[in-house]
Amino acid sequence: MAGLDEHFRTAAASLSPSGVTAGDPAELARLFEAQALSRHLDLEARRLSAAGVGYYTIGSAGHESNAAVAMALRPTDPALLHYRSGGFYCARAAQVSGHDPVRDVLLGLTASRDEPITGGRHKVFGNAALNVIPQTSTIASHLPRAVGLAFALHRAPRIGVPTPWPEDAVVVASLGDASINHSTAVGALNAAGHAVHTRLPLPLLVVVEDNGWGISVPSPPGWVETALSSRPGFTYLQADGSEPHATLATAREAADRVRATRKPALLHLRTVRFLGHAGSDAELGYRRERDLAADLTRDPLLGTAQALVDAGWSPGAVLARYDAARSRVRATADDIQPVEHLASAAAIAHPVDRRTRAGHLTAAEDRKASFLRGLPEEGGPLTLAQSVNAALTDVLAACPQAIVLGEDVGTKGGVYGVTLGLQKTFGAARVFDTPLDEQTILGLALGASLAGLLPIAEIQYLAYLHNAEDQLRGEAATLGFFSDGQYANGLVVRIAALASLEGFGGHFHNDNAIGVLRDIPGILVACPSSAAEAPELLRILAGLAVGEGRVGVLLEPTALYHDKGEAAPYVAPEHWRPGHHGRDMGRLHWGGRDVLVVTFGNGVGMARRAAERAGVAASIFDLRWLAPLPVLHLLAVVAAFPRVLVVDETRRSGGVSEGVVTALVEGGYTGLVERVTAADSFIPLGPAAAHVVLTEDDVVAALSSLI
Repeated sequence: MAGLDEHFRTAAASLSPSGVTAGDPAELARLFEAQALSRHLDLEARRLSAAGVGYYTIGSAGHESNAAVAMALRPTDPALLHYRSGGFYCARAAQVSGHDPVRDVLLGLTASRDEPITGGRHKVFGNAALNVIPQTSTIASHLPRAVGLAFALHRAPRIGVPTPWPEDAVVVASLGDASINHSTAVGALNAAGHAVHTRLPLPLLVVVEDNGWGISVPSPPGWVETALSSRPGFTYLQADGSEPHATLATAREAADRVRATRKPALLHLRTVRFLGHAGSDAELGYRRERDLAADLTRDPLLGTAQALVDAGWSPGAVLARYDAARSRVRATADDIQPVEHLASAAAIAHPVDRRTRAGHLTAAEDRKASFLRGLPEEGGPLTLAQSVNAALTDVLAACPQAIVLGEDVGTKGGVYGVTLGLQKTFGAARVFDTPLDEQTILGLALGASLAGLLPIAEIQYLAYLHNAEDQLRGEAATLGFFSDGQYANGLVVRIAALASLEGFGGHFHNDNAIGVLRDIPGILVACPSSAAEAPELLRILAGLAVGEGRVGVLLEPTALYHDKGEAAPYVAPEHWRPGHHGRDMGRLHWGGRDVLVVTFGNGVGMARRAAERAGVAASIFDLRWLAPLPVLHLLAVVAAFPRVLVVDETRRSGGVSEGVVTALVEGGYTGLVERVTAADSFIPLGPAAAHVVLTEDDVVAALSSLI
């Protein structure tokens, strides 16, 4: 730390004009100011950590040239930044009066509850007033959202929905060189190129800051340039961050090109990494000392200092500005102490379950115009697939900002025909197919929600979600948490789920593992047990997405899609609302007091038929909500029953039944509790599936044994 500071001071003091043509002195001064503040914030982070009052030491030292990118953009351009963007943040704050980036960053480093974006929950670069959307440290996971936001900047106005940003805004996203190897980055860049190939506007600037290292693993020489320059659909530009004139000019060229053409660009910004990956990183364990010393000559601050001297500044004036930045940072660090931290679990989790956003859905005034074959409630009973289709029609008709996206959802109408006819009714701007990539589907939805749309994304099968689940866990669920509720990404994800009970398609079409969804804070997971339940659940999720910015998942049992035995009349929505009460409620089907069967999805029909076969007077409690479970309603109902059987078509380990039984025990239920579940196994193809999935015979046996 001291070596970096001393080297700059010594080298800057000996600078003399190089004879290079000077640039704009005022522009160079702004660049140096942002860079110097960022550098001293990194040094102060180490000091605060050593003093036991700072909690984050991943810094931007060596990457301060990204300040030039901020200067090339406008403060109204949305920015999704990675964790070495200190220079960018300081330069962006300087573009908007009344903002102090030093105080913002120091409050983040000390986990102060007064920090303006996360409220003390993490140290990120974010500020709603600066249009810097907070991102976590997950590798490249923000890129699909950035692609989605750039896409939505044009799609939203096309369907008459205003966005928070100007018509010519540019979305900028930054990441490190090692992150381009991540499948999320590859998928996002591919999706952007795919959009360009299909002539869709996509004003996206991706900045890859190449310091040559992924913690301790070097990027192979030439690999980053080769990988980036060959991306279809992108304009590729590169700059060396130690050369401020070239960096400023190239950044302007990149930003201006994207703004004018509405096509994406990749800016390959060569940087250097100082102070290791983080405070705990001992670089000498994997790097040679002479190489570390050679890096000091590429210091971007030294390059800007040389440019200032060429522009007429004296070395003493450069050092005075550098020291003034140090004094400002130190004085602010002293001023904010002692900071107050979040002091309770409730305060920390408040953004995850806050219910304060206004807004509700109302049914379309002229619903009939959207139903080409007549209002669904005027016909006969509908299957689950038909009822979801009708509910989607109602949501699209009622919400002009609603869009439906996913693979095959357009002309084909989805694998099971659930979205059939929606594109014909509402147009390809609102119902459209995506590339075959679940990360892209969810990323497009996340970006579209930021732009003011209500995305309803389809994932064809539950098993296909798992390679993209981090878009829900690391991005969707965390945005409100790490922005203290200032940003939200309300959306609905529909997933064909659970076992078909016929062994069709094997594991990838019969996944019954939903634990990956149930442990994500703040996400709502609902599962209909029949065509009668599905429309209400979908409406509630859509209302919560609009009214509270909620992320909701609707698990649609594939076995019930076309089951006419579970068909039901469609109930028209007279009045839609977010449904605070409805999402906390299960559904009790009365049948007798011998036993209460607690179940969901396919289990409701199985339990009803099994009780008849076993001759048991059983009532059935349909959970409907799998995350969070409707615990209070369940406990209020279960007190009237001496026995409880939990019928769970997910797996015995990590399944829904574990949460139900825990809730009963912790709630003080003293009756007999048993559970019957699917096996802890993947599901094979064909008749063998019956040995591991939950069957009606299993429920009959469990009821008989319990009684």
